[in-house]
Amino acid sequence: MTSRADHPQAGFTLIEALAAMALMGLLVSALAAIASHWLPNWNRGLNRIQRSESVSVALDRISADIAASEFIRPDGQTRSVLFDGSETSVTFVRISLGPRGGRGLDLVRVAEAGEGDGAVVTRKRVAFAPGRSSDHAFVDPVVLLQSPYRVSFAYTGADRSWTSSWRNAETLPVAVRVTVRNAADPTAPSISRIAVIHVSAPADSVCRPADSGCERPALAAGATVGRAAARAEP
Repeated sequence: MTSRADHPQAGFTLIEALAAMALMGLLVSALAAIASHWLPNWNRGLNRIQRSESVSVALDRISADIAASEFIRPDGQTRSVLFDGSETSVTFVRISLGPRGGRGLDLVRVAEAGEGDGAVVTRKRVAFAPGRSSDHAFVDPVVLLQSPYRVSFAYTGADRSWTSSWRNAETLPVAVRVTVRNAADPTAPSISRIAVIHVSAPADSVCRPADSGCERPALAAGATVGRAAARAEP
Protein backbone atom coordinates (compact mmCIF):
# COMPACT_ATOMS: atom_id res chain seq x y z
CA MET A 1 0.00 0.00 0.00
CA THR A 2 1.43 3.37 -1.02
CA SER A 3 0.99 6.66 0.84
CA ARG A 4 0.09 9.96 -0.75
CA ALA A 5 2.72 12.71 -0.81
CA ASP A 6 0.24 15.24 0.63
CA HIS A 7 -0.72 13.04 3.56
CA PRO A 8 -0.60 14.99 6.90
CA GLN A 9 1.90 12.51 8.38
CA ALA A 10 4.16 12.50 5.34
CA GLY A 11 7.82 13.62 6.10
CA PHE A 12 10.91 14.65 4.13
CA THR A 13 12.42 12.19 1.79
CA LEU A 14 16.08 11.23 2.17
CA ILE A 15 17.02 13.35 -0.81
CA GLU A 16 15.29 16.42 0.64
CA ALA A 17 17.01 15.94 4.01
CA LEU A 18 20.43 15.63 2.34
CA ALA A 19 19.77 18.76 0.28
CA ALA A 20 18.80 20.71 3.40
CA MET A 21 21.95 19.57 5.22
CA ALA A 22 24.08 20.54 2.22
CA LEU A 23 22.53 24.00 2.13
CA MET A 24 23.04 24.42 5.88
CA GLY A 25 26.69 23.36 5.50
CA LEU A 26 27.22 25.94 2.76
CA LEU A 27 25.61 28.64 4.90
CA VAL A 28 27.77 27.80 7.95
CA SER A 29 30.90 27.72 5.78
CA ALA A 30 30.08 31.14 4.34
CA LEU A 31 29.49 32.59 7.80
CA ALA A 32 32.75 31.10 9.08
CA ALA A 33 34.68 32.56 6.13
CA ILE A 34 33.17 36.00 6.71
CA ALA A 35 33.90 35.84 10.44
CA SER A 36 37.50 34.72 9.84
CA HIS A 37 38.11 37.85 7.75
CA TRP A 38 35.99 40.22 9.81
CA LEU A 39 37.20 39.42 13.34
CA PRO A 40 40.90 40.18 12.73
CA ASN A 41 39.97 43.50 11.12
CA TRP A 42 37.72 44.25 14.08
CA ASN A 43 40.54 43.45 16.51
CA ARG A 44 43.01 45.58 14.58
CA GLY A 45 40.60 48.48 14.51
CA LEU A 46 39.88 48.15 18.23
CA ASN A 47 43.59 48.01 19.05
CA ARG A 48 44.19 51.07 16.88
CA ILE A 49 41.48 53.00 18.72
CA GLN A 50 42.90 51.96 22.10
CA ARG A 51 46.41 53.02 21.10
CA SER A 52 45.16 56.37 19.84
CA GLU A 53 43.28 56.90 23.09
CA SER A 54 46.35 56.08 25.18
CA VAL A 55 48.48 58.49 23.15
CA SER A 56 45.86 61.24 23.53
CA VAL A 57 45.64 60.71 27.29
CA ALA A 58 49.45 60.80 27.60
CA LEU A 59 49.69 64.01 25.56
CA ASP A 60 46.98 65.63 27.68
CA ARG A 61 48.80 64.67 30.89
CA ILE A 62 52.22 65.86 29.70
CA SER A 63 50.84 69.11 28.25
CA ALA A 64 48.88 69.93 31.42
CA ASP A 65 51.96 69.30 33.57
CA ILE A 66 54.25 71.48 31.46
CA ALA A 67 51.68 74.28 31.17
CA ALA A 68 51.55 74.48 34.99
CA SER A 69 55.31 75.11 35.30
CA GLU A 70 56.14 77.65 38.00
CA PHE A 71 58.73 80.42 37.73
CA ILE A 72 61.19 79.21 40.39
CA ARG A 73 64.87 80.01 40.81
CA PRO A 74 66.80 77.26 42.62
CA ASP A 75 68.63 79.72 44.87
CA GLY A 76 69.60 83.36 45.22
CA GLN A 77 72.96 82.88 43.54
CA THR A 78 71.69 82.56 39.98
CA ARG A 79 69.10 84.21 37.78
CA SER A 80 68.42 81.01 35.84
CA VAL A 81 64.91 79.60 36.20
CA LEU A 82 64.50 75.98 37.30
CA PHE A 83 63.51 74.46 33.97
CA ASP A 84 65.67 71.93 32.16
CA GLY A 85 64.51 70.74 28.76
CA SER A 86 66.16 68.50 26.19
CA GLU A 87 64.86 66.63 23.16
CA THR A 88 63.93 63.54 25.19
CA SER A 89 63.25 64.90 28.68
CA VAL A 90 61.94 67.92 30.56
CA THR A 91 62.29 68.84 34.24
CA PHE A 92 60.28 71.61 35.87
CA VAL A 93 58.55 72.74 39.06
CA ARG A 94 54.79 72.74 39.49
CA ILE A 95 52.20 72.73 42.27
CA SER A 96 51.90 69.32 43.90
CA LEU A 97 49.19 66.95 42.70
CA GLY A 98 47.47 64.06 44.44
CA PRO A 99 46.50 63.33 48.04
CA ARG A 100 50.13 62.96 49.09
CA GLY A 101 51.28 66.11 47.37
CA GLY A 102 50.09 68.55 50.03
CA ARG A 103 50.10 72.22 49.10
CA GLY A 104 53.77 72.49 48.22
CA LEU A 105 55.72 72.24 45.00
CA ASP A 106 56.97 69.21 43.11
CA LEU A 107 60.01 68.84 40.92
CA VAL A 108 58.65 66.83 37.97
CA ARG A 109 60.61 64.97 35.33
CA VAL A 110 59.08 63.53 32.15
CA ALA A 111 61.60 61.50 30.18
CA GLU A 112 62.22 58.47 28.04
CA ALA A 113 63.83 55.46 29.67
CA GLY A 114 65.19 52.28 28.11
CA GLU A 115 65.76 51.41 24.48
CA GLY A 116 64.09 49.36 21.76
CA ASP A 117 61.08 47.33 22.85
CA GLY A 118 61.73 48.28 26.48
CA ALA A 119 61.52 52.03 25.90
CA VAL A 120 58.92 53.83 28.00
CA VAL A 121 58.00 57.44 28.76
CA THR A 122 57.65 58.02 32.49
CA ARG A 123 56.64 60.83 34.82
CA LYS A 124 58.48 61.06 38.15
CA ARG A 125 58.36 63.59 40.95
CA VAL A 126 60.07 64.65 44.14
CA ALA A 127 59.11 67.31 46.68
CA PHE A 128 60.83 70.57 45.77
CA ALA A 129 63.11 72.27 48.27
CA PRO A 130 65.21 75.40 47.56
CA GLY A 131 68.82 74.54 46.90
CA ARG A 132 68.13 70.86 46.23
CA SER A 133 69.88 69.45 43.20
CA SER A 134 67.76 68.34 40.26
CA ASP A 135 69.70 65.05 40.40
CA HIS A 136 67.79 64.07 43.53
CA ALA A 137 66.17 60.62 43.39
CA PHE A 138 62.72 60.91 41.87
CA VAL A 139 59.82 58.77 43.14
CA ASP A 140 56.29 57.74 42.14
CA PRO A 141 57.08 56.70 38.55
CA VAL A 142 54.07 56.63 36.24
CA VAL A 143 54.34 55.08 32.76
CA LEU A 144 52.70 57.39 30.24
CA LEU A 145 53.68 55.69 26.98
CA GLN A 146 55.22 52.37 26.04
CA SER A 147 57.12 51.07 23.03
CA PRO A 148 56.83 51.52 20.09
CA TYR A 149 55.86 55.11 20.90
CA ARG A 150 58.63 57.65 21.45
CA VAL A 151 58.37 61.24 22.61
CA SER A 152 60.37 64.35 21.77
CA PHE A 153 60.22 67.94 23.00
CA ALA A 154 60.87 71.32 21.38
CA TYR A 155 60.85 74.75 23.02
CA THR A 156 60.20 78.30 21.95
CA GLY A 157 60.68 81.68 23.57
CA ALA A 158 59.53 85.17 22.76
CA ASP A 159 61.16 85.00 19.31
CA ARG A 160 58.89 82.04 18.35
CA SER A 161 61.94 80.10 17.15
CA TRP A 162 61.81 76.42 18.08
CA THR A 163 64.86 74.78 19.64
CA SER A 164 65.61 71.27 20.89
CA SER A 165 66.75 72.36 24.38
CA TRP A 166 66.00 74.97 27.04
CA ARG A 167 68.63 75.21 29.76
CA ASN A 168 70.11 77.88 32.05
CA ALA A 169 67.59 80.44 30.81
CA GLU A 170 66.34 83.39 32.83
CA THR A 171 62.74 82.83 31.76
CA LEU A 172 60.50 79.88 31.15
CA PRO A 173 59.80 78.99 27.54
CA VAL A 174 56.65 80.46 26.09
CA ALA A 175 55.52 77.06 24.82
CA VAL A 176 56.69 73.46 24.58
CA ARG A 177 55.84 71.18 21.66
CA VAL A 178 55.35 67.54 22.60
CA THR A 179 55.58 65.09 19.69
CA VAL A 180 54.76 61.37 19.80
CA ARG A 181 55.81 59.09 16.96
CA ASN A 182 55.50 55.39 16.26
CA ALA A 183 59.06 54.04 16.04
CA ALA A 184 57.86 50.71 14.64
CA ASP A 185 56.07 52.31 11.67
CA PRO A 186 58.01 55.15 10.01
CA THR A 187 55.07 55.83 7.68
CA ALA A 188 52.68 56.51 10.57
CA PRO A 189 52.08 60.24 11.10
CA SER A 190 53.39 61.77 14.30
CA ILE A 191 51.06 63.47 16.77
CA SER A 192 51.98 66.82 18.32
CA ARG A 193 50.56 68.94 21.10
CA ILE A 194 51.71 72.45 22.10
CA ALA A 195 51.65 73.28 25.80
CA VAL A 196 51.56 77.02 26.47
CA ILE A 197 53.27 77.94 29.74
CA HIS A 198 50.89 79.85 32.01
CA VAL A 199 53.63 81.91 33.67
CA SER A 200 56.92 83.08 32.18
CA ALA A 201 57.90 85.73 34.73
CA PRO A 202 58.14 85.87 38.54
CA ALA A 203 55.21 87.17 40.54
CA ASP A 204 57.16 90.20 41.79
CA SER A 205 57.48 91.51 38.22
CA VAL A 206 53.93 92.89 38.51
CA CYS A 207 53.27 95.75 40.93
CA ARG A 208 50.26 95.90 43.18
CA PRO A 209 47.84 98.77 42.54
CA ALA A 210 48.72 100.28 45.95
CA ASP A 211 52.41 100.56 45.05
CA SER A 212 52.17 103.76 43.07
CA GLY A 213 55.93 104.36 42.90
CA CYS A 214 57.12 100.91 41.92
CA GLU A 215 58.68 100.10 38.60
CA ARG A 216 57.12 97.52 36.34
CA PRO A 217 59.69 95.30 34.63
CA ALA A 218 58.67 93.99 31.23
CA LEU A 219 57.06 90.59 31.35
CA ALA A 220 58.37 87.86 29.12
CA ALA A 221 56.19 87.08 26.15
CA GLY A 222 53.48 84.63 27.00
CA ALA A 223 53.30 85.53 30.72
CA THR A 224 49.88 85.51 32.29
CA VAL A 225 49.63 88.90 33.97
CA GLY A 226 46.46 88.10 35.84
CA ARG A 227 47.91 85.05 37.52
CA ALA A 228 51.16 86.80 38.39
CA ALA A 229 49.28 89.73 39.88
CA ALA A 230 47.12 87.42 41.94
CA ARG A 231 50.21 85.73 43.35
CA ALA A 232 51.69 89.13 44.22
CA GLU A 233 48.78 90.00 46.51
CA PRO A 234 49.47 89.59 50.29
